[in-house]
Amino acid sequence: MARRATPDNVLKLTKTVLASLAAEEGKDERVGWDSEVHGLGLRLRASGSRAWVIRPPRAGSGQSRLVTLGPGDTLDLGTARRVAIEKLAEVALGGDPTKARKEARTQAALTFASLLPTYFADKEKKGRRASTIGNMKNHLNDHWQPLHSRPLNGITRAEIAARHRNLSEECGPHAADRARSILSTFFVWAIREGLAEANPVANTNTATVPTRRERVLQDTELSAVWKACREDDFGRIVRLLILTGLRRKEVPGLRWSEIDLQAALWTIPADRMKNKRPHEMPLSSEVIAILSAAPARLGRDLVFGDGAAPFTGFSKAKASLDIRIGDEAGKWIIHDLRRTASTGMNTLGILPHVVEAVLSHVSGHKAGVAGTYNRASYRAEKREAVDRWADEVKRVVSIAPTQPNSSS
Repeated sequence: MARRATPDNVLKLTKTVLASLAAEEGKDERVGWDSEVHGLGLRLRASGSRAWVIRPPRAGSGQSRLVTLGPGDTLDLGTARRVAIEKLAEVALGGDPTKARKEARTQAALTFASLLPTYFADKEKKGRRASTIGNMKNHLNDHWQPLHSRPLNGITRAEIAARHRNLSEECGPHAADRARSILSTFFVWAIREGLAEANPVANTNTATVPTRRERVLQDTELSAVWKACREDDFGRIVRLLILTGLRRKEVPGLRWSEIDLQAALWTIPADRMKNKRPHEMPLSSEVIAILSAAPARLGRDLVFGDGAAPFTGFSKAKASLDIRIGDEAGKWIIHDLRRTASTGMNTLGILPHVVEAVLSHVSGHKAGVAGTYNRASYRAEKREAVDRWADEVKRVVSIAPTQPNSSS
């Protein structure tokens, strides 16, 4: 430790004096204290290193420790004095420059990659699906790999935007925007954990123009989709999606233990619902007929798929279905079936809050405070709604396909 400042060690520091200062022979170090800014000194070590230091005043007895400001060879005297005055004033107001330096080192050690295992573990603990976590890992581990060694709070909006542009060229605009969205969600989590101060993804540009999808299948299109479904797992899933209006991930995970055929009721547990609320779905006679035709596999509770997982292979099965449909339904996606069911029930005059209850939709009538206090299940109303919608689907499917105009 440097010697306590004494008049012999206090010097009128100038460029000439600084150039001539050297450690005393036979001693590890020496500090030349500035006569102009009390508490500022240049520490010289036998190794030849030089560093500007301050010795903040310490309450009580004893000698305070030196705090390094910066290298003596690159920090000039004027800058050293200015920084010293700021740091000493900070200490006088109750600040702790040593603590600030430790926090800065801690932040530098907190890299993007070092937090990923904790982030993934947190998502697993909260019950996120394995496929969802796998998607997160793909984007954060691979697509954002250039950020891995960067301190979390040092990542800038500019470097995220530059990497996003590269991803758009390498993987396509939609994949790039998905990677951007997942990165933004990661930073929101880090902020809530007190690990990041801001989300640098915010206000970066997207590669695609967001559009609100409003596709609803017309009667002839709905009929074409229904008729093109085969008597297999995917065909049954599509028809159930049409009749129930449930989400794509809720129907393929259907379990026999969730169904009470006698009561014509399907009870979906909260951990399988997007909104994390248990859902009662009354079953129309058409739904019961579909389930009754589904083969039960010995020792397997899941209705669809093989092995330990629910049905997979949507993309391939949907492509095959589209080929069978041909031009009769145009371009459609699975989620359009949910929107079609909602629109169809509303068109039949079913009250909007009952339609939302059927779909397990928490916006609108069940959002916010209304959703907290309105716990009515509308069981009877929902049963009437699904029965009326099933009858409408039967009517639509019974319509003969429109014949092409002979003059065309």
